[in-house]
Amino acid sequence: MLKKAEKEIVCVAQFKAKEGKEAELLLALHGLIPATCREEGTIRYELNQAIEDPRTITFIEKYASQEAFDYHCSTPYIKDFFDRVPPKFVETVVVTLYKEVLP
Repeated sequence: MLKKAEKEIVCVAQFKAKEGKEAELLLALHGLIPATCREEGTIRYELNQAIEDPRTITFIEKYASQEAFDYHCSTPYIKDFFDRVPPKFVETVVVTLYKEVLP
């Protein structure tokens, strides 16, 4: 049987920018990186933009535990981001949580 990470949580947060709003969304998402990387329990917080569709912008995130992920979601800057940015710049957002399958 394959082994999965016991505590770590991987989050893939995929945003589709409204037409012509890619730069604004990318800038707003990029602004979340410094504070998130300082959070205890953040292992990876990587921002990516799709080559074939620049409107698709994705965070690949990894946290030490569900509690670390929950803390991240409760921070003022994440709450502010979701209150303020999506109505202006985001067409769709899909957040999916995973358990890493280990080698």
